[in-house]
Amino acid sequence: MAYGDALGADTEFLSVEEIVRRYPPAGPHDLSTTFPVRVTDDTQMALAVGEALLVAQRPYTVKTLEDPLRDAFIAWNESPENNRAPGMTCIQACDYLACGLPWYKATISHSKGCGANMRVAPVGLLKIGKDGVTAQSRAAIAQFQAALTHGHPTALAAADLTAYAIADLVDGGNPTGLPERLITYAQSQRSIYHQDWLGPLWRRPAAASPEAFIERGWDECLQVLERLRVAIEQMDRQSDPCLATGAGWIAEEALATGLLCFLMYPEDPVSAIQRAATSSGDSDSIACLAGSFAGAHLGFAAWPAAWLQRIEYRERLMRLGDALDA
Repeated sequence: MAYGDALGADTEFLSVEEIVRRYPPAGPHDLSTTFPVRVTDDTQMALAVGEALLVAQRPYTVKTLEDPLRDAFIAWNESPENNRAPGMTCIQACDYLACGLPWYKATISHSKGCGANMRVAPVGLLKIGKDGVTAQSRAAIAQFQAALTHGHPTALAAADLTAYAIADLVDGGNPTGLPERLITYAQSQRSIYHQDWLGPLWRRPAAASPEAFIERGWDECLQVLERLRVAIEQMDRQSDPCLATGAGWIAEEALATGLLCFLMYPEDPVSAIQRAATSSGDSDSIACLAGSFAGAHLGFAAWPAAWLQRIEYRERLMRLGDALDA
């Protein structure tokens, strides 16, 4: 996750032509030799989610997880290191959380920005059957961490799908069949509203019912997953991936384009994040997600060993990974 984030950090907001001009011949392919190699708010917020999971009492419930997540998000927002062009949705929602508003009033109800799912990877590493975690509670946690800042149903569904994809790959799922498994999962979850976790959130956009609220999010995700399926059938490794599945500024497109880049090179993680970083959209978030999927599939040993010594937050990342492994 952090490797992809770092590789895409300097290419965000640039056209593919400009990226290739700055990083010939085909875009960035190696982490900087500077120390440390800086990441963005994507990795910072993923650390916040993961570390909140570690300190929360188990079994996870909204009562045990809300305060750790709230505290971690506020601490990130107020940190002097929060200087990596963070998204305005996250900033505004964290400001409201710091004022003591209930989370469902603090969240930005119309936002489905990619900030909801760029940080959800640690949730996908929660093990079913440990500390009372079930498949449904893991899905609810993925949606809940998104909902604290991004209240749009598509943000919730995309975060859920991202966590599900990571869990699937960690469990040995074949990348080739992953899009179909995600479509099946989305269809199975389409009308499930996690009332115990999400409470009155569905009322903010004045939806007709909780089910109608969440169905909108799953339907938008299913639409982009269909675009992903077409893109895979017509695989084009040379063109900008954003042309096929979206620029990634919004949650469902970040998921799909990150997956597309991973599925272009499922056994070559460096090429996957290079393709993601060489894109015209939200390159760091797309590469962050592509790196998350590649890491879930291939494990830590697949990455260049030298990168570990250079990446920012190395100690926190390793400590979080070890704890979730254990």
